[in-house]
Amino acid sequence: MSSSSLSIGIVGLPNVGKSTLFNALTKKGVPAENYPFCTIDPSVGIVPVPDERLTKLAEMSKSKKVIPAVVEFVDIAGLVKGASEGAGLGNKFLSHIREVDAIIEVVRIFEDKTITHVHDKVDPLFDIEVINMELELAGIKKPTLYVLNTSVAAENVKKDFVSKLPGPYIEIDPIFGAGLDNLIKASYDLLNLITFFTMGEDESRAWTIRRDSTAPVAGRAIHEDFKNKFIRAEVISCDKLLEAGSYTKARSQGSIRTEGKEYIVKDGDVIEFLI
Repeated sequence: MSSSSLSIGIVGLPNVGKSTLFNALTKKGVPAENYPFCTIDPSVGIVPVPDERLTKLAEMSKSKKVIPAVVEFVDIAGLVKGASEGAGLGNKFLSHIREVDAIIEVVRIFEDKTITHVHDKVDPLFDIEVINMELELAGIKKPTLYVLNTSVAAENVKKDFVSKLPGPYIEIDPIFGAGLDNLIKASYDLLNLITFFTMGEDESRAWTIRRDSTAPVAGRAIHEDFKNKFIRAEVISCDKLLEAGSYTKARSQGSIRTEGKEYIVKDGDVIEFLI
C-alpha cells in the first residue's frame, strides 16, 4: 500500500472555511472567494504528517534524506441541501466524496457579517444535520472527523453544542494555522493508519500502513518483494532506539528483536527487513 492511496475529503456547506483550511494545510493557494461553488473540481494536496520521532531518527543516523509519512487531502466543493437529488452541483460533489476514504466535515462556529452563511444563521448542529442527511441519502458512510472553524479573530463563537456532536471533533483556526498539526495527526488516525520507520545514512523514512498489519504486509509498503520473500524482520521501538543512542548500542544491549511472519507491527517500530 502506498502512502498516497488513502485520502480524506474536506466537506462542508459553502463559506465555512473549507478552502481556507485546504490552503493552510497544503499552501497550494486554491481560490477561496466568498461565494458558493468556487471549487467545482476538487484539488488534491499531499500533506506531510508532523512526527518528531522521524526527525530524531534522521539526526541519529545522519541521513542525507528524510521522507515523512503523508496524508492526501481533497478539497471538495460546498455541499448544499438537496445535493443527493442533484441540487447545485450535487452529483459531481457526491461522486468526489465517494472516492475518499474518510471525511473531514468543516463546521463554522463563528459569526462574521462580512462572510455570508448559506442558511443566513450560524447553527453548527443544523449544518451538520444537513450535510449528514445528504451523505446518508447518497448512501455514503465513512469515518468522519468534525472540524470546528473557530476563527480566533471573530467574536460570538458558539461552543454550547459541542457535547451534542455525533462524532470526534477538533478545533482549528485555519487563518492563523492554530490546530493544523493536531488535525493532520487526527486525520491519520481517522484513516486507521500507523507509522513504522526505516533508517540509515542514505535516508530515514516514515512508512504508512493500516493498523494491525503483519510484518510482511508492512514490508510491501516498501517493495512488493518484501511481502513474498519475507524471512524475518529486526525490530525495535523508536523510543527504545533513541534511548540507546545508536543502533549498534541498542544491538549490544539486546534491545533489537527478531520477528517472524506473524508479527503485528506497532506504531513507532523501526524495522529492518531480511529477505
